[in-house]
Amino acid sequence: MNKGVYVALLSIGLAQGLKIPIHYVKEKEWRPELFFQTGGMPSSHSAGVSSLTTYIALQRGFPTIDFALSLVYGLIVMYDAQGIRRQTGELTLKVNDLGELMEKVHHDETVKFEQKTPKRLKEMLGHQPEEVIGGALLGIFTGVIGHLVTKKNRKLSNIKIKF
Repeated sequence: MNKGVYVALLSIGLAQGLKIPIHYVKEKEWRPELFFQTGGMPSSHSAGVSSLTTYIALQRGFPTIDFALSLVYGLIVMYDAQGIRRQTGELTLKVNDLGELMEKVHHDETVKFEQKTPKRLKEMLGHQPEEVIGGALLGIFTGVIGHLVTKKNRKLSNIKIKF
């Protein structure tokens, strides 16, 4: 596997790991299972694609096709993380509520009927923008560190040691 893949996977792992302490600070609830779940702060999707794009930019340069492909792909991934994935989560919540209601009706429990005006589902769904930005910043940081750690130090390679 190439070093860019390692940097991206490391960034994804860091983002997933950071979700646990960030959630604890916000909610005062320790939930290690968040490491294996999607959503939340920071976005591991954004972290992964932005670390790879940063790594490619620093290793190969901005005017390369590698950088262009990674940048466009990364922007699409981050856009979808805010849109389609979030909408799926919202629909899941609605379906779960409907399932609980049907369970009560099935067991002949008294169900209080309330006429509610249906809410329109949010059109801009997915990760919250700050979660995507947080993931992107983490990814850029990881990409820069990955580049610095993996680049060949040309000054050291030119040193000749005489015995």
